[in-house]
Amino acid sequence: MPEPAPPTVPANPPPLLVAASLVAVQGLLLLLFAALEIASLSAERMSMGLTTSAFFLAYGAALLGCAWALTRQHAWARGPVLLTQLIQLGLAWNLRDQPGVSIPMAVVALIVVAGMLHPATQDVLDDDPTRNRG
Repeated sequence: MPEPAPPTVPANPPPLLVAASLVAVQGLLLLLFAALEIASLSAERMSMGLTTSAFFLAYGAALLGCAWALTRQHAWARGPVLLTQLIQLGLAWNLRDQPGVSIPMAVVALIVVAGMLHPATQDVLDDDPTRNRG
């Protein structure tokens, strides 16, 4: 009797790919902010600059890891990504007096949330332990 074929991994739906791509861009921007913070260090604010750049570095790396995990259909990445978007929406609201910054932040966050909550994304991120993931 032939061996049963291993379960196949469904293709990533476009809403998931868009969300993961935007999260990767957010991660890269945080890494850029970390580099800019390090470049602007001064003796008067050394400890604040180092801790801020370390935070941006860690958060950017974490978002890049989550974006990668989403493309590999790992459901655990959903929580950190959605939490980040909620934080970004709050920041956009706080920056509402600067629409050139707040509107793009809000739009990106809403696109990522919509992509993460799309039924096709929910289907591939369904926590099915019998499915092989890359």
